[in-house]
Amino acid sequence: MRVALFVTCLVDLMRPRIGFAAIELLEAAGCDVTVPASQTCCGQPAWNSGDRAAAAALAKKVITEFDGSEYVVAPSGSCADQIRNEYPAILAADPEWHARALELSSRVYELTDFLVNVAHLESLPGNFTGSVTYHDSCTGLRSMGIKEQPRALLAKAPGVELKEMVAADECCGFGGTFSVKFGEVSAAIAAKKCGNACASGADAIVGGDLGCLLNIEGKLRRMGNEETQVMHIAEVLTAKK
Repeated sequence: MRVALFVTCLVDLMRPRIGFAAIELLEAAGCDVTVPASQTCCGQPAWNSGDRAAAAALAKKVITEFDGSEYVVAPSGSCADQIRNEYPAILAADPEWHARALELSSRVYELTDFLVNVAHLESLPGNFTGSVTYHDSCTGLRSMGIKEQPRALLAKAPGVELKEMVAADECCGFGGTFSVKFGEVSAAIAAKKCGNACASGADAIVGGDLGCLLNIEGKLRRMGNEETQVMHIAEVLTAKK
């Protein structure tokens, strides 16, 4: 299978090792992976902020960059949702681009969904040992149906013990521009999420969207917790002892 990786701008800027971990997982599943060098942002921040022109321009850029790829995979439910579900709406007024957006949307997957349901990954390249609790990101869960896929992958790791937190599927408070516009509300939601995660007793908080993880880790450290790890699932599945 030929897979083009949509790295996401947050991964590229803040934690590139997630991108490399995603490539390692895809290659372990037998995929031939390419990473279009000119890619930047999926346009979600612009779209969420009401800047339709910028969102449309970025949508066209992504469609052009990933044209011809058999599959497009992103280590982020929110970015995958933007490309798969929002691009056709953003470009609805332009028949040519709308058709291209629909064609691309049929090939776009979130990383864990692709590994479980398309590539059928059986053997993990990592050997992480420890307990984890999983945070279900809002967009990945509600728009992409990402729930059982990451847990199925974690279950394949012999050294991983999953300790489910209370309200694992509740928001972490990030919400993209929500955390900027409504800082106090976001902080309160994040505090609740961190409390639930810590109460699970897990060594690490794991998720599939770096935006959520940055928000959770930032709040966790401000609360004085320096011990609990905060990791993307791709990092867990490729971690070496």
